[in-house]
Amino acid sequence: MVEAGKLAKGVDGRHASRRDLRASRRGEDEEECRQRGMSYTHDSLYFAVPLNLVNRPNKRRQPPDQVSELTTNRLSVYLRCLNELDAAGVQTISSQALAEQFHLNAAQIRKDLAYFGEFGVRGVGYYVKELRRHLRQILGLDRHLRVAIMGAGNLGLALADYPGFRQEGFEIAALFDAANEKIGHESRGGVPIYDIKELKRVAKKGRLDIAVIAVPAPHAQPVVEQVVSAGIKAILNFSPGALKVPGDVKLKSVDLTVSLESLSFYLAQGEGDGG
Repeated sequence: MVEAGKLAKGVDGRHASRRDLRASRRGEDEEECRQRGMSYTHDSLYFAVPLNLVNRPNKRRQPPDQVSELTTNRLSVYLRCLNELDAAGVQTISSQALAEQFHLNAAQIRKDLAYFGEFGVRGVGYYVKELRRHLRQILGLDRHLRVAIMGAGNLGLALADYPGFRQEGFEIAALFDAANEKIGHESRGGVPIYDIKELKRVAKKGRLDIAVIAVPAPHAQPVVEQVVSAGIKAILNFSPGALKVPGDVKLKSVDLTVSLESLSFYLAQGEGDGG
């Protein structure tokens, strides 16, 4: 019969050997991770997480018609937040910290990102640079987009020379107008102004991806029809009123008057409460 003391000593010895083996393997794994540029993390088990594999999106993307415009709008907001974090040198951030810092909703962040893949790492959060890169891909900002502005009036010229568009990958390639005194000239930033009748030719020659409508309301629908005829499939409209486009063309309208009226309502409610 084996004495109890010897048995206990043997068990302790085996446990110690296993601990030593695990510690040795952990040290080897950590060294391998450092040599291969990998991030080493652990929970109850030890495992290595390659930095180039975390935040990996699912192979199957959600079709665009299954993702709401509100969701894509929020993705743009997340991207701006990540741009700010990246510029500040932040490497990782959790959904909760992201929400708290930029006054967002953590659960909504996780839900929106889940449409496109699995981006977070348990115990780490999101790698800022990687998530920023994926969001740019999702939003189609990893490619060069050429934009044409319809209307070389004050609004059109101001939009053409706005530097923020180019910084985000949007090249303002051309302005179009019907006024003879404007055709053949350029904006202050050097964007050429073409005759609106040349739209189809210019679009065919230089590829125009997006058209911006910046003409008076009475002319907006005829101009939109010319844009569609030129083969442009995405339109941003600044003219007031509803416009009609075919089903295969995406139209997004920005009505500044509606926004001002909404602010006016807010002020009126405040005055009413104060009275």
